[in-house]
Amino acid sequence: MINKTVSGPQAALEGLTDGMTLMLGGFGLCGIPENSIQEILRRGVKNLTCISNNAGVDDFGIGLLLQTRQVRKMISSYVGENAEFERQLLAGELEVELIPQGTLAERCRAGGAGIPAFYTPAGYGTEVGEGKESREFNGKMYLLEHALHADFAFVKAWRGDTAGNLIFKGTARNFNPMMATAGKITVAEVEELVPAGELDPNHIHTPGIFVQRIFEGKDYEKRIEQRTVRQS
Repeated sequence: MINKTVSGPQAALEGLTDGMTLMLGGFGLCGIPENSIQEILRRGVKNLTCISNNAGVDDFGIGLLLQTRQVRKMISSYVGENAEFERQLLAGELEVELIPQGTLAERCRAGGAGIPAFYTPAGYGTEVGEGKESREFNGKMYLLEHALHADFAFVKAWRGDTAGNLIFKGTARNFNPMMATAGKITVAEVEELVPAGELDPNHIHTPGIFVQRIFEGKDYEKRIEQRTVRQS
């Protein structure tokens, strides 16, 4: 039985260098690879291209990497919770590619599925479609969108086994599973790591064939972007 377990984030990020393209899973601050982001921060690698649905918040998630100017380009869908991101964008200090959320998810999935490009109606006739090839199908216009790939894909799962099989929980399934398939090296950090064979095969969301390194994470904060409570 193949064992893909590594001792922790330091071993998991071996080979990460300046200028690489990274995918970082999660939705908002839900299901983000907190331990891996902290290790990227510690290593100080720079000129990174980060593919993520969002850019974290100012003092957490990818927002930490923006503060230290380690990110050269963001490929994202929703970035509205990060004031430093906004400041760098408006000042011309950060390259940004904004993508409709469904298109971003499908571009990641296509990368993992070996599909080089696909047509979608999302964004046609808007700034999103500028400079892109378009084509009509059944009387409707579509844009050609290219698959996304990454040198490293960092994902966070609820449970995983030593063979790399992963189970995600709730909203964490929004981007983690497709990003896990599209990295040359996929690093999975999990809340609970169990021996191979202990997970029900019918409940596995990402097969271990897509994962190269896995470790059990520590000290997860699981922050909430916008905490809303009822008035007492």
